[in-house]
Amino acid sequence: MVKDLMNDAKQRMDQAVQATLRDFNTFRTGRANPVMLERIHVDYYGTETPINQLANISVPEPRQLLIQPYDKSATQAIERAIQKSDLGINPIVDGTGIRLNIPSMTEERRQQLIKQVHARAEEGCVAIRNVRRDLIDHLKKLEKEKKISEDELKRLEQEAQKITDQHIEQVHDLQKKKDAELKEV
Repeated sequence: MVKDLMNDAKQRMDQAVQATLRDFNTFRTGRANPVMLERIHVDYYGTETPINQLANISVPEPRQLLIQPYDKSATQAIERAIQKSDLGINPIVDGTGIRLNIPSMTEERRQQLIKQVHARAEEGCVAIRNVRRDLIDHLKKLEKEKKISEDELKRLEQEAQKITDQHIEQVHDLQKKKDAELKEV
């Protein structure tokens, strides 16, 4: 039972790290990357739909994205959604679809994105700490019910802290990589 709790907590912490990584991938870094459009949802016939479900997204050039809607009538809705987003890119509608030219970032924009990355990293760390808190609450409940000893509880709390520290370190490593990517000119 205790082993199941520990494994579940480790798995939930892994998921928090993966969610943070996916979040980091949506930040634009000066290079075209289709993942940066994942957070954009389009109002398509009254339903908020992810852009990647409405169109094919490709990278014809290192600093350009090409969005080819499956339904040509969705082109204007996609264009509006991109303009409303925090990407800071003006879409260009042409005959084949929508082109996004990724401009090189200003130093000010880089600093804004780095602040956002730090905030998202902290959210990831908070999620990991919440998993640790839940685990320790469960362990204390087991100790109260006399299913584990007080010494066992202390040992398991230390183990939980060790696992937490490892996962937080992973988030910080991902943050450092993203910071370096954003600082790259």
